Amino acid sequence: MKLLDIGILAEKSGVSASALRYYEEVGLIRSVGRHGLRRQFEPQALVQLALISLGKTAGFSLEDMKGMFGKDGAPDLPRAALHLRADKLDAQIRQLTTLRNALRHVAECRAESHMDCPKFRRLLRVSSRTTTERSKEAKGLL
Repeated sequence: MKLLDIGILAEKSGVSASALRYYEEVGLIRSVGRHGLRRQFEPQALVQLALISLGKTAGFSLEDMKGMFGKDGAPDLPRAALHLRADKLDAQIRQLTTLRNALRHVAECRAESHMDCPKFRRLLRVSSRTTTERSKEAKGLL
């Protein structure tokens, strides 16, 4: 097994060397040695970094992701947490879709003033409420 120098790992993964050092500091990845002053990583670190990138895109914090790797560094994805995050993304997608549709309507509305448009006025009311209230009202917005 050929070890990857931190510079090579950074190049192959697209993650900066400083981010790699930080990920190691917080326990997300682990170097297995040094060649001079340069950290060395197993090739499996590329998989870990891809999972970290995917997790960040999905909205998981770095702290959340610590629990997604076993002691050996292999992925150990908590299915329940993944389901919960997927549910949150579904809710966010519904809210954003409703917002997009409302904005398109307002942009195309033939009312003389946006303030004369009932859907625009509802959009203003919805945007001033809490997220929970917003999601309930947004379902009937358009």
